[in-house]
Amino acid sequence: MNISAIIIARNEESRIAKCLSSVAWVDERIVVDNGSTDGTREVAKKQGASAISAPETYDFSKLRNLGKKKASGEWLLYVDADEIVSEELVKEIKKVISFQSSAISGYELRRKNYYLGHPWPADEYILRLMRKDALIGWFGQLHETARIKGEIGRLSASLIHTTHRTREEMVAKTNEWSEVESKLRFDAGHPPIVWWRLLRVMTTAFWDSFIRQGGRKAGTIGWIESIYQAFSIFITYAKLWEMQDNPTNNPIRPISQ
Repeated sequence: MNISAIIIARNEESRIAKCLSSVAWVDERIVVDNGSTDGTREVAKKQGASAISAPETYDFSKLRNLGKKKASGEWLLYVDADEIVSEELVKEIKKVISFQSSAISGYELRRKNYYLGHPWPADEYILRLMRKDALIGWFGQLHETARIKGEIGRLSASLIHTTHRTREEMVAKTNEWSEVESKLRFDAGHPPIVWWRLLRVMTTAFWDSFIRQGGRKAGTIGWIESIYQAFSIFITYAKLWEMQDNPTNNPIRPISQ
């Protein structure tokens, strides 16, 4: 049963080679290039992957669905440019695909997150491996999810996710993505932002990171990441307040369609 690995990337020249190397065992590797201005596509081609040019967009579902359309594999494995498929996960994927039940149409992978080079206490499970003929499609613009026909299984080996590598990168990403998230909320008619909403979303973000995800067990990095999550959501809602306060002078660039 052949497998196509689909990687979405934008300006990931420094990371895409390592990601592609971790999926060198699949039958087909497709990089969906989301408007890169660096050497991402060139590096991908040197690694032997196919590089598909896509207009810059913040609609991740559209990019993932494009990857599905171009893929020829019976199974699809979705990996992001800042993720690495561990050797243990490779073995587990090969095993379940070779001996899998016909009722299982997809598998959730256990993603192990690293913040500023430190492992995060909580893992998460995300649906990233599925039969192509069972995938209905990806839905949602930023926090996209896959819908499939059939049962979903779960694998135990790790998909390694190295995010928030430096403080500079964290702040730059927050400034970029907060524009998108605030605009989505604005377009959806979010209730007016008042002071207590700011406190509520910041408190919720800190509690989720520090308490629910176990950041309190991670020492100093747990405090840094949890406080940063509160700061990040504050920036999103502050920009949303700015849009609501003066909607005719909205500086946020339109999201590509």
